[in-house]
Amino acid sequence: MGVLLALGSAVNYGLSDYVGGVASRRASFLRIAMLGQIGAFVVVGLAAPFVSPTMPPWADLAWGGLSGVGTAIGMTFLFRGMGRGAVSIVVPTSAVGGVALPILVGVAVLGERPELLAWLGIALTVPALWVISRGNGGDGHAARTAVLDGLVASVGIALQYLALAQAGPDSGVWAVVAGRVTSIATVLVLRVIVPDKHTEVAEDGSRRATYGGLLAGALAGLALVCFLYATRSELVTVAVVVASLYPVVPVILSVTVLRERLSRVQGVGLVAAMAATVMIAAA
Repeated sequence: MGVLLALGSAVNYGLSDYVGGVASRRASFLRIAMLGQIGAFVVVGLAAPFVSPTMPPWADLAWGGLSGVGTAIGMTFLFRGMGRGAVSIVVPTSAVGGVALPILVGVAVLGERPELLAWLGIALTVPALWVISRGNGGDGHAARTAVLDGLVASVGIALQYLALAQAGPDSGVWAVVAGRVTSIATVLVLRVIVPDKHTEVAEDGSRRATYGGLLAGALAGLALVCFLYATRSELVTVAVVVASLYPVVPVILSVTVLRERLSRVQGVGLVAAMAATVMIAAA
């Protein structure tokens, strides 16, 4: 059952990224990021009293709040990159960086010693990202821009993971709820400092983008709940590995539905990036 829940988390995360990316093409990525945090807040807030009936200490809520700052940064730049038309590049880049950076911080700051498999995965990310950023023909600049957005997003995702890991094991979903509150506040700040050149589309397209942003957030919130339940009935390592497969969903949809074009070399790079993500998570 735990594996199925972790798989459900991966599917929901993947669909969230895809839906949010498509919505970001119709409306401001900052607006979609805000709607996503609101949607996630509603879903997680409704689930919290049932999943975690007891309120955790304030310290755990504070760590959850810090993780929300990372979530806002990650989602904002993730949606900006996908809004530029590079779903199949931005998502795997943010995923592998979001998993690799916490390990590097753990080594440099916390004195942790990862297994060899994790180091091999980290070593694989460098050539994988370089290959992805080469682009296809004249698309090299667009690909490099997408990789840059993905890397900035990965910093936010890494902060989300690192901060949330500091919350106590009994904090449950309440730490995630606290994170949604700070993520909304952080997106408001980002709206002031991050440039947005989006041109508004027709009213019907804007309405669909609004629904898409809310749906993306709801799916992300559901993914978090699925992951928490998965760790209760399955080894955490197994749950993390299965959940880390989420980039497969938006990549497949972007290539088959959105008709994004990738060179063969980029395809190899994407496979290597996803393999590196699994290797790091498994270790």
